[in-house]
Amino acid sequence: MKKNTLQKMTLLAMLVAIGVVISPILRVEGMCPMAHFINIVCSVLLGPWYSLLCAVLIGILRMCFMGIPPLALTGAVFGAFLSGVLYRMSKGRMIYAVLGEVIGTGIIGAIVSYPVMAGLMGRTGLSWLFYVPSFICGTLIGGSVAFLFLKYLNQAKLLTRFQETLGSPVREQPESSAADTIGIAFLGILVFLAVFVVMRNFMHMSGELTIGIPAAAFLLVELVAAFYFKSTRGERQKQK
Repeated sequence: MKKNTLQKMTLLAMLVAIGVVISPILRVEGMCPMAHFINIVCSVLLGPWYSLLCAVLIGILRMCFMGIPPLALTGAVFGAFLSGVLYRMSKGRMIYAVLGEVIGTGIIGAIVSYPVMAGLMGRTGLSWLFYVPSFICGTLIGGSVAFLFLKYLNQAKLLTRFQETLGSPVREQPESSAADTIGIAFLGILVFLAVFVVMRNFMHMSGELTIGIPAAAFLLVELVAAFYFKSTRGERQKQK
């Protein structure tokens, strides 16, 4: 067995173990932020296929030993794979690994979860968008933690060192305020969608509020993106 392969399998086993242990943190049905944290970290360090395998193994173990419903799989595998794919497509931008997790789990995984839970588990009162708000919320929490964690690794010059040791085909690119800001700004669209679904499908609200409140949430995220861009750009100018 090649050295890189052995190291990848060892790290994979560690991430699976950590994922199972920390998954109960902040967990409610339909939201497991720490699972998304593991997905993104695995995607950045090992790539989409290892991340997919990691999510499958964690999901199976949680279902077998913790009595978690199939949401442990439907709410993890799509985001895990898409996170790794977008990270590679962006040629090493961790914000796009976060976006892949949010889109893959928050939208694709949430929609797929409906027929699984309604058909296989016999749950009633569900709809196609039932899990979208909680899944997006969970991925935003876990994704934010993963983003900060990987940022600190990158600033400490450890992230690329780990990737080189593991033989990852894609290395983290130098920090780009513009690229990160675009990714954060795009998250505003997903936040708008989650708030809109909650207000229409669960709070049964209508009228101007159904657009006004989601729009306010969207603008809040855009302000966060603008603040991030300004602060990181200012730090770089000081370093120069």
